[in-house]
Amino acid sequence: MASVVERVTAARARLEAAGLAHDDAALDAEILARHALGWDRASFLADRRDPEPRGFEMTFDALVSRRARREPVSQIVGVREFWGLDFEVSSDVLTPRPETEIIVEEAIEFARDHPCRHIIDVGTGSGCLAVAIARELPAARVTAVDASAAALTIAQRNAARHAVAERITFLSGDLLEGSSGLADLIVSNPPYIPDAEALVLQPEVVQYEPRAALFGGPTGLEVIRRLFEQAVAHLADQGRLIVEFGFGQAGSIARLAEDTGWQVVRLREDLQGVPRTLVARPVPPRQRPEGDENG
Repeated sequence: MASVVERVTAARARLEAAGLAHDDAALDAEILARHALGWDRASFLADRRDPEPRGFEMTFDALVSRRARREPVSQIVGVREFWGLDFEVSSDVLTPRPETEIIVEEAIEFARDHPCRHIIDVGTGSGCLAVAIARELPAARVTAVDASAAALTIAQRNAARHAVAERITFLSGDLLEGSSGLADLIVSNPPYIPDAEALVLQPEVVQYEPRAALFGGPTGLEVIRRLFEQAVAHLADQGRLIVEFGFGQAGSIARLAEDTGWQVVRLREDLQGVPRTLVARPVPPRQRPEGDENG
């Protein structure tokens, strides 16, 4: 009888043969093994050299087969960690990424000096931003908007899982459609990948994640342009808009913001030093000179 670690080592080799990088294959093989066994990482490290339990080989092999077909490991196990919290995920929502945590950081930073009574999360997906921000800002009320009914169902379950459902209103709509009242803060991880990049994206992304949450039109900025145009009317005085964008889009996103009535406060870089998050505020209306009767 094989040991658990022997099965995991063989699975790693199989995943590498399917096109995964060595480190990714090793990590995913371990995650799938722990999922099949119901073990946490401490248990895995302590007991991995033990003989495999009865039934493990068949269960584990089925999971590895799915990963070898390039199904994302997060969808196989059904959860992904974000901001230290476990979120339910499926093919109906974008899998939360580490770089999106920058939005949460910026929201907390802004709230230190500005009361945030109402926050809108545009394109909430799994609800990771709405839930994480609601957990960090207990005085805030959050409106989470998404055009996908399936995504909203998952977001509602994630809000209940983390005990913030009573402070989040879930709204079906396109961008800010249907939102009422002014927000102190609007956050969004919108679709921003140019349509043509579907030809070169990893299978895990293009085959298994919702296209509407990924692709932002021919330039990737069409949805963000509409968001910029709509958000001005939904933001309170001194409010902020925080938006994620893609690799190489920093210059374009800054120009687009300025063209649609926003002043760029800053661009935040991810851990690789790549600009990925825009913080902006509405350009204040020009004051008319005294005695100007014609405006």
